[in-house]
Amino acid sequence: MKLIRSGDRGMEKPGIIDREGVARDLSGVVSRVDPAALDRIRALDLTELPAVAPGTRLGVPFEPGGKCLAIGANYRDHIEESGAPAPEEPILFSKSDSAINGPYDPVMQPKGSTKMDWEVELSIVIGRPARCVSRQHALRHVLGYTLGIDYSERAFQHERGGQWIKGKACDTFAPLGPWLVTTDEIEDPQKIVLWLEVNGHRHQECSTAKMIASCAELVSYCSEFMTLGPGDVIMTGTPSGVGGAMDPPLYLQPGDVVRAGGTGLGVQEQSIIPWQPLP
Repeated sequence: MKLIRSGDRGMEKPGIIDREGVARDLSGVVSRVDPAALDRIRALDLTELPAVAPGTRLGVPFEPGGKCLAIGANYRDHIEESGAPAPEEPILFSKSDSAINGPYDPVMQPKGSTKMDWEVELSIVIGRPARCVSRQHALRHVLGYTLGIDYSERAFQHERGGQWIKGKACDTFAPLGPWLVTTDEIEDPQKIVLWLEVNGHRHQECSTAKMIASCAELVSYCSEFMTLGPGDVIMTGTPSGVGGAMDPPLYLQPGDVVRAGGTGLGVQEQSIIPWQPLP
């Protein structure tokens, strides 16, 4: 199933994409999509559900939990282009809740930003609580997969005291969607081709087969340190092709358009906008 949430920010309703690609409203059937709701949804005749009005905003395609975790340096080609040593264990950091963003919402350049970069990533969405789970059983706790972009401000990340979260957790820096694709539609998450374009030029394209730590390994690893709950996200790292590794480096500016996709995961697109104060 390809699940969505549509509507104004904070007022999103659950929905589903039918076989013809029509977005259907599930709010009359379920209030939220979780493992218990999937069987009810599978039994529906989707053509009897109301269609989502064209032009309706798509939000994050699941109800976010309390954690958005991310993995650094998980593709060897990205490690090589960055000039960093390969980690002995997965590098784990977090994105803030204010970083979570819809797949077509604008992305705001942080105040004082000089090195804003992109990273397309496969993202894992947890469906059932996981604590110290084995690699063998880890994917049983996954509700589905979605596309994500780990926007990064490299100056904040590398030049402001060594804390990655400073450059990774900025507002709007984690767009997710457009769909949550349930595990029954993705036999092997290590066979997804990810790509990303800036202003129509493709910079990233790579299979998740090249991840160092697989999705199963990452769920197991993260669950060693904290309980993973429904709606928690693990962004699994990015392949080569980031702007900061180019010669000369290429960084995002207001007015740029970033477009990304993945096999079976749909396409998302954002415009970069200048920093804005709170109203």
